[in-house]
Amino acid sequence: MELSMRITGIEPVAVRVNRRGDWVFVLVHTDEGLTGLGEAGQSGNDALLVAFLKEFSAQLVGQDPLAINRLRQNLARVDGGRIARTALSAVEQALWDIVGQYAGVPIHALFGGKVRDRLRLYANINRHVADRSPEGFARAAKQAVDEGFTAIKLAPFDELRERDHVRTGAQAAWRPGVARVEAVRRAVGDAVDLMVDCHARMETSEAITVGRAMVDCDLMWYEEPVKHTFPDQLARISQAVPMPTASAESIFGVEGFRPFLLERVVDVLMPDVKHCGGLAEMRAIAEAAGLCNLLIAPHNPSGPVATAASAHAVCTIPNFLILEYAWGEVDWRAELTEPGEAIRDGYLSVSDAPGLGYHLNPDVVAAHRVP
Repeated sequence: MELSMRITGIEPVAVRVNRRGDWVFVLVHTDEGLTGLGEAGQSGNDALLVAFLKEFSAQLVGQDPLAINRLRQNLARVDGGRIARTALSAVEQALWDIVGQYAGVPIHALFGGKVRDRLRLYANINRHVADRSPEGFARAAKQAVDEGFTAIKLAPFDELRERDHVRTGAQAAWRPGVARVEAVRRAVGDAVDLMVDCHARMETSEAITVGRAMVDCDLMWYEEPVKHTFPDQLARISQAVPMPTASAESIFGVEGFRPFLLERVVDVLMPDVKHCGGLAEMRAIAEAAGLCNLLIAPHNPSGPVATAASAHAVCTIPNFLILEYAWGEVDWRAELTEPGEAIRDGYLSVSDAPGLGYHLNPDVVAAHRVP
C-alpha cells in the first residue's frame, strides 16, 4: 500500500546559547501535520550548515519521510565534509521522530525497545566555568555534584591553545591544567567519577607524560589527547597511561570507526549523534563496538534534542556506559522543550511518548532565536 505522507520542507531553528556557539535545531515538516525534530549544532560554520539544509530540503520535498534508509543514502552522496554530515545527521534524527509519531511509539521501540529505562549522565562543566582558576572549576564541579550528578568532566588545558608549545617543551603549559583536575578531585571526593577532555591539544609523548601526572586523580577516562585522525598515536597513549582512554567524537559512519574497531585504539568510543550519521548509525556503531568488547559513551555537549536522540539510541544497547550532559550552559534549558528533560539524581529517564517525545517551546525559542 502506497503511503500518502510527503515531506514539505526543512526548517532550521537556531537559538543563541553563549559566546561558544548556538544550538541549531532542524524541523522536518510533512503534509500530514507531523513535524520531526533533530539537532545539528556545533558544525563549526552555521551559515554553511544552513546552506546544506536548504539543499537537502530541495531534495527531500515530496519524498516519503518513512523511507529513512533511502533518503539517508541519497543525502550521504552530497560532497560537503563534516558540515554536510552534521546536516544529514540532524535530518535523520527528525525523520525517526516522524516515524515514531506516525506509528504512535517512541523511537526506541522502533529499534527493538529499551534495555534500560534511565541513563546515567555526566556533567560537562567546562562551558559553565567562567573563572578558569582551579578554585573556579572546583566550585562548579561541587555544584553539579550537589545537584545529583555522580560524574564530572572538565577540559582544563586552556594554556595548550597554541601548537608551538610542543617545540618549547615547556611543562608550564600543561601543569595549570593538572592543577585544575587535582582541585576538582579534592572538591568532589573519591566517590565521584572524573573525566578529562584534552581537546586534542597535545602531541604523543606529552600526552603520556600528562596522563601519568594525573594518576592520583583516578580518572574514569582520559579523552582525546591527540586527534582521532591519528589512531596509531592514540593507541600508543592508551598503552602507556594508567587510566582508560576515550575518543572518536567527530567520526562519521561505522566505516569511519573501522580503525578503532580493528585495533583497540581507545577503551571508550564516543560517537556523536549530530556528526556520526544519526540515530541508526549510532546504534550500528555501538553494535560493532560491542562485538569488540568496547563501551559507548556518546559525545553530547549539546542541547536537549540531541540528548534525547542519543538517549533513544543508546537505551537499546547493552554496551552503553554514560551520556554527556552540557551542565549549566543556560538557565532556560529546562523550558526550551515541552516537556522538559526528566533528570533526577544524575540520571535521564528516556521518554516513552511517540517519536522523540519532545517539542520546542515556541515562546522560549522566540526569546533566544538567532535572526
